[in-house]
Amino acid sequence: MKVAAIVGTVVLVVEIVLLAVFVVAALVVLAAEGTNRSWLSPLVGVGGFAPLAVLGAVSVAVLSFLGFDAIASFAEENTGSSRQVGRALLFCLALSGVLFFVQTYLAALLNPLTPQQLALDADAQDAAFYDMLRASLGGWLAVAVTAVKSVAPAFSAMVAQAAVSRLLYGMARDGQLPAALGRVDRRAHVPRNATLLAAVVTLIVSVWAASADDGLEVLSSMVTVGALTAFILLHASVIGYFAVSGRDRRTSTVVIPVIGVVVSAVVLVTASPLALAVGAVWLVLGLIVYVLPRRATTPPPTD
Repeated sequence: MKVAAIVGTVVLVVEIVLLAVFVVAALVVLAAEGTNRSWLSPLVGVGGFAPLAVLGAVSVAVLSFLGFDAIASFAEENTGSSRQVGRALLFCLALSGVLFFVQTYLAALLNPLTPQQLALDADAQDAAFYDMLRASLGGWLAVAVTAVKSVAPAFSAMVAQAAVSRLLYGMARDGQLPAALGRVDRRAHVPRNATLLAAVVTLIVSVWAASADDGLEVLSSMVTVGALTAFILLHASVIGYFAVSGRDRRTSTVVIPVIGVVVSAVVLVTASPLALAVGAVWLVLGLIVYVLPRRATTPPPTD
């Protein structure tokens, strides 16, 4: 784990350096050669504002947010104040949002293809950022970014796997999943069984998604459906916990969650039918598990 953490940190540093190089190089090119489209086009679109395009971007943002909620899943392992987790979550969200906006904004200005051309060519969509790098900034940067991006997702997957294992462990500890998933390894002090289960499921799903023609697209849509459904239920729980119970009846505890529910629901209905069907099956299974008699909560055993 220590070696993986060190390598992951190195990869993160390299990614930040490459992002800085891209921003500087993009600004130099734009200052010297200008842009063929309006400076506001990345925000308002080319040829008119497209609400459906915004909804598509929101679905991407939902997938990105899944990385931030992983911070909350490690709250019990934090040795400092409980407020540190919330502050870390907000800081990472703000920082990543700014960096993502800057990168996307500059890339849109430098992209030689119009949104209409990209919409007609699915292959061009997948390689749009890398083609932009080759055409506008040089092939060396495209090669460097491609090399790093071929390695970095592995470490992102490790973080997601660790977060999922903590979630399974917490549910098993509370009696909502089999007790075996709540076992803690005596030597490593981690939820071993939950981690192994998350790894096996991740491996099976990733191999299927990589081998199927539309596997990655369907998988992405499934993840989006699950995330949006969870966010809707989370917003509803905020209203119930604060407003309905009387703990905090400020307008913000109702208005903001309601807005979140509306936005999430609008994006949810645009998901693929297969993803919605799979999500509906999981929702039914979850309801069945919830209504079944649950065992009393016991301290987590160790192996």
